[in-house]
Amino acid sequence: MEVTLLGTGAPAGLPRPDCPCAACASALGPDARAATAVLVDGALLLDLTPGVAFAAARAGHSLGGVRQVLLSHPHDGPAVEVPAGLPQPVRVPDGRELALLTGHRVRAVAMDAGGTGYAVTGPDGQRLLYLPPGGAPAGLEEPRAESYHLVLADVVARPDALARLRAVGSAGPTTDVVAVHLDHDVPPGPETRRRLAAAGARAVPDGSTLTVGVYEDVPDVPRRTLVLGGARSGKSVEAERRLESFPDVLYVATGGTRGADSEWAARVALHRDRRPGSWRTTETTDLVPLLGRDGPPLLIDCLSLWLTDAMDAVGAWDDAEWAGGGEKLLRERVRELTDAVRATRRTVVAVSNEVGSGIVPATASGRRYRDELGRLNAAFAAECEQVLLVVAGQALVLRG
Repeated sequence: MEVTLLGTGAPAGLPRPDCPCAACASALGPDARAATAVLVDGALLLDLTPGVAFAAARAGHSLGGVRQVLLSHPHDGPAVEVPAGLPQPVRVPDGRELALLTGHRVRAVAMDAGGTGYAVTGPDGQRLLYLPPGGAPAGLEEPRAESYHLVLADVVARPDALARLRAVGSAGPTTDVVAVHLDHDVPPGPETRRRLAAAGARAVPDGSTLTVGVYEDVPDVPRRTLVLGGARSGKSVEAERRLESFPDVLYVATGGTRGADSEWAARVALHRDRRPGSWRTTETTDLVPLLGRDGPPLLIDCLSLWLTDAMDAVGAWDDAEWAGGGEKLLRERVRELTDAVRATRRTVVAVSNEVGSGIVPATASGRRYRDELGRLNAAFAAECEQVLLVVAGQALVLRG
């Protein structure tokens, strides 16, 4: 089964008309995208958009063989003219199935927002799932015996849709996930590709033809990632974003509750409100056993608080205790942690502060902490496939 993406952008396209934002200003050449429309084997058209016939011609295809046109969402604005020879577009009621004379079978999938998804099975048995903009499948509970070969979804705006599919086995390790309905939420080009790759997805230029079931372009999700950054740099948001398309994430908070500290409680509440509802949270600094067990992905936030606890435990703030064995004990704890990271089978995203580039601390204990955090970050990063530095909300890839 062949799928041609005649457009891959949001309903308004990218760049949006008359939008002055930086993302739209830089959406040029291959990063410019028409509204998403999908041609399946030249016989089935998913979503009718302005200029779709010209888009097909540019991609080397004709719409003359299209036998069915299905709409996935309400189309705002002026009515789109139906090119001569095309069937009248329709939206199929949720749960209804169609059998095309071409041998394709289509099932309408219910969404949690306005719109309809379409599960398409080709004559050769290959399966694809197409989701509307801003939509995620509703009522996914029973595990599937087989996953879709290709998923076309709004991965940027609704990463939880991909998480739901993964939770029931509808999207597996060999599923090719291609982002469509791309809007100006993310700067186009390298940043879009980077964010999608972290979710195990990719974007393709308008006019691309994909063979369903061919997996060589599916990006590998890094198993171990370290995200560094200064205060309020956006490092925690970046770390959370990397796992929001995966189900059953375990959020490991190393900071504790800090008693009656209301400002700290407000920070913790902000983090909790930002996380997907399916994530679980554990408050602990005992990371080695978690890394040694199989289970869902871990998001560790953060290593700098883990180090504070470890330095407390070995008496690192007292010069005599530090010289009398505390330093050696801390080195052993760091080595145990990095050995566990090296051996872990889980997907891990860890957050840590980068504090060595600012003012030199005025106290000996402050300088000791700064130095030990630098050593910990370097040792942890050495065990990670990907390392990022977040500055002013922008992620710089240091490794991977």
